Amino acid sequence: MGSPLADMLMNAYRTPVSVGVWETFLTLALIYLVFMLGGAFGYRVPPAGWRPDGWTPPPATRAMITHGHVHLRDAHKTPQFWLIWAVLCLNVSASIGIIGVAAPMLQEIFGGSLVGAPDIGFTDFDDSQKRAAAAVAAGFVGLISLFNIGGRFFWASLSDRLGRKLTYAVFFVLGVALYLAAPVLAGGHMLALFVLAFCVIASMYGGGFATIPAYLADIFGTQFVGAIHGRLLTAWSTAGILGPLVVAYMRDAQLAAGVPRAQIYDTIMLVLAAMLAVGFVANLLVRPLATRWFMKPAELAAEQARLRPVDAAHEGSFGIGRGGISGPAMLAWLAVGLPILWGIWITFNKALVLFH
Repeated sequence: MGSPLADMLMNAYRTPVSVGVWETFLTLALIYLVFMLGGAFGYRVPPAGWRPDGWTPPPATRAMITHGHVHLRDAHKTPQFWLIWAVLCLNVSASIGIIGVAAPMLQEIFGGSLVGAPDIGFTDFDDSQKRAAAAVAAGFVGLISLFNIGGRFFWASLSDRLGRKLTYAVFFVLGVALYLAAPVLAGGHMLALFVLAFCVIASMYGGGFATIPAYLADIFGTQFVGAIHGRLLTAWSTAGILGPLVVAYMRDAQLAAGVPRAQIYDTIMLVLAAMLAVGFVANLLVRPLATRWFMKPAELAAEQARLRPVDAAHEGSFGIGRGGISGPAMLAWLAVGLPILWGIWITFNKALVLFH
């Protein structure tokens, strides 16, 4: 919902002397502050040993899922932390870099094919063709956004069955294949397949981001997974700089070298595929932690008692039961769900241009 809301706010704040950027950022900051504080104050960590009434945990059958818990002070000392850091950084870098130039990329590669004039190049568009091509490119960006959202649900859910390591292996192998195929699809003017390839890439970008907390919980346990995840997000921050910087630098270098606009992304795709190949190797090297890294039972019990003063040895529902949809819970779902549905609807309408 962020992009359409920002667009609406900038249009509302625009004046003859200002485009309304700082006002938009300030408004978005206040909106996000309210939602984030609402989530923070409404969130509750269950007592140690809590489980829903009548629920029995399934037997652990995956070697990658730990039974122990690593303390926050030790997580970053393990090679697994830095391998997963590299996994996230490379997966995001290879995706966010190309997503950031998705609109100009589509127009430069396919040119007049986007507006029913296949013999016209991107630089030869008249004003009406520029507007039409920009609308199609915006639809492409909208479709990518939808797959980004959907991928967070699809891939994260699938990882419960495949396991996190195998899911990331799929991301890297499939991503390499799609990036290597992209120049072929572009050269053959196969617009539909080209768009589909990048929609799948966008879904894996979202899916990778949604799957990483569970990956951390599998390796480091759940006691400090929130704080460990916070530290790992430095990989996402790094990727947010690295990916766009690499793509922008290579794009400018290709243009300066006189490479035709329809071909400037071919080398970029190969570099991004190489990033994913390195990520595949990093993911392959992730192994279960040695027992020496896990907290001793007494230390874990003391930590749980400090954070949640209950009998850590006790297990049960603690009177919480299975939960349910109460009035406040319904309001919380509506507060989150309605803006998301609105954003999806706006984005979906923009994406429809691609199919006209």
